[in-house]
This record gives sequence, structure tokens and C-alpha cells, in this order.
Amino acid sequence: MNAATHEHDEHAMTRALELARDAAAQGEVPVGAVVYRSDTGEILGEGANRRECDADPIAHAEIIAIRAAASAIGDWRLNECTLAVTLEPCVMCAGAIVNARVGRLVYGAADPKAGAIVSLYEIAQDERLNHRLPVEQGLMADESGELLRAFFRARR
Repeated sequence: MNAATHEHDEHAMTRALELARDAAAQGEVPVGAVVYRSDTGEILGEGANRRECDADPIAHAEIIAIRAAASAIGDWRLNECTLAVTLEPCVMCAGAIVNARVGRLVYGAADPKAGAIVSLYEIAQDERLNHRLPVEQGLMADESGELLRAFFRARR
């Protein structure tokens, strides 16, 4: 990975963490996601969990960010984009990432209970599917994980 790409990743993950904090303030599980052009870092779409606010079971941060990015470029194919998300995507979101042809995925904290990228499944690398993508895990994982732990501690 070159330095410019890494700088884009950190900028996007910092924004995703801001979105996750905003979600927590609204009583949502704190997950944030940002889709950006892999080459320039231009943010095309972003989202935070909105399941509770919208009473929508598929209003995950990744889905919202992917929809916004596709709308911004006028194409459902996001081959030239990277998705940065604070938590390892679930099965639904991993499927959306593959179906949107996202070019690359970067995520923070692992999700041992529902993660579908490495923890429980490897959907982004499954050779039976028509698209596979490189994945980088652990960027700002400590911050992402602590935000989630604090959220759930406060709810208990």
C-alpha cells in the first residue's frame, strides 16, 4: 500500500469514527462508513447506523454509504472506490459490498459475533462469487472497538 492511499484511508476512517459517534448520540449502535475514490480520497458517500431512528432493519452504515456513493457517481458499480467502516461488515453488508463491486474494503474492529469478512465468513474473498476485493483490517481498531464497548456498557 502506498503512502497516499494510506493517508486517504486514515482520513476516511477518522470521518467514519465521527459518524459512529454521532450514531451513538442518537441511540444507534456506533458504526460509521465512508465510500471514497481510491485514487483521490474524494468522499462520495457516507453513513451511520440508522436502524432505530428509521425503524429499518437494513439501515446499516455501509448500506447507506454505498447507496449515497452510487447516487453521487450515477452508477451502481463502485470498482474505483474504497469503503472504510469502523466495524467488520455483517453478512448483509458484505453481500452489498460484493454486489456493488466495491474495489477495496478497510475496516477497524473485528466482529467475532457477526463479521462476514474474516471472523465468521470470508465473503469478500469467496471464489464462488463474481467479485472479490482486497481487504485491510484493523485500521483504528482500538478507537472503533472502544466506542462500541462504551456504547454497550452504557446500555447495560
